[in-house]
Amino acid sequence: MADKKTLTVKLVKSPIGTKADHRATVRGLGLRRLGGVRVLEDTPAIRGMVAKVSYLVKVL
Repeated sequence: MADKKTLTVKLVKSPIGTKADHRATVRGLGLRRLGGVRVLEDTPAIRGMVAKVSYLVKVL
């Protein structure tokens, strides 16, 4: 299990002015500021969160 799949997610657009639940999703992904990058485990839950705010983030 040492070979876990990961996603690298970067916040490329400000969540200001978006729906409250979308802002909460961005925070749930661990993204705090514009240009912030997080390496997250590739799970269905994370993929769903990324899909929900796909217009704000970029998967690298």
